[in-house]
Amino acid sequence: MTTADNTWLAAQFESHRSHLRAVAYRMLGSVAEAEDAVQDAWLRLNRSDSAAIENMGAWLTTVVARLALDMLRARNARREELMSEHFPDPIVTAAETPDAVDPEEQVLLADSIGLAMLVVLESLSPAERLAFVLHDTFGLPFDEIAPIVDRSPTSTRQLASRARRRVRRAAPPSDTPRARQRELVDAFQAASRDGDFEALLRVLDPDVVIRAHVGTAASVFGQRREVRGADAVAHQALAFRALAPGARPATVNGTAGGVVFTDGRPFAVLGFAFANDRIAEIDILADPQRLARLDLSVVAFYS
Repeated sequence: MTTADNTWLAAQFESHRSHLRAVAYRMLGSVAEAEDAVQDAWLRLNRSDSAAIENMGAWLTTVVARLALDMLRARNARREELMSEHFPDPIVTAAETPDAVDPEEQVLLADSIGLAMLVVLESLSPAERLAFVLHDTFGLPFDEIAPIVDRSPTSTRQLASRARRRVRRAAPPSDTPRARQRELVDAFQAASRDGDFEALLRVLDPDVVIRAHVGTAASVFGQRREVRGADAVAHQALAFRALAPGARPATVNGTAGGVVFTDGRPFAVLGFAFANDRIAEIDILADPQRLARLDLSVVAFYS
């Protein structure tokens, strides 16, 4: 391949990079693994006969989807690992400047990929997740998705339908405006800080759930990594009343959220989901190793 050919190929790939990252992130829930899949796709493109590729975007999307599917299947083969180890990577931006986000991050945040949605996607089988993500999010037809999962188009359609039902049950779409989301989160944090149990109940959905990925912080949070019901969640919030003053507003995967700091270091990232004008889900990342890999400086700056 000549230098000119290589330059042209690199430019073609770069024009699709943001889209490929978005596909891989929705498939894997991991920014680092998404980057790995995209880089591997570039290496495969370099080794291929690019002149024979009729549709570069479709070819690259298929390659990234296959790579992500292999990664998901490898995860499922490691049954000894806790599912909480697959808690998705949150994308955290400043609450005060939700629109001032890097264009590539905007692509990752588009199309309703809140943290709650990603948590639900983690519960799907690899084939279900791929069929749902490629069809429902990116609009690929089932006859193009079918060869990736080694199914017929009809069977692939059934995979996506099954996944769609589970997603809608577990993470129904919310029409809560962003400003109202922030009001609810601020009220939740204020009630936690003040120890106001009744105020907590007023902002929590009766069926609210907290899910936490704690990693080595298990001794801090205790062994209960999932708590359900407004009463139980309110009691859990009061148990961490001392941490509330360290909470800072943030936008987490496009919705109102927060980051809790202790002694100047991040302790947890909180993502929220909303239903019926109340908080319906709180997803917490409190694994020190995972937090250390996140760039939370913008949140600290605006705190």
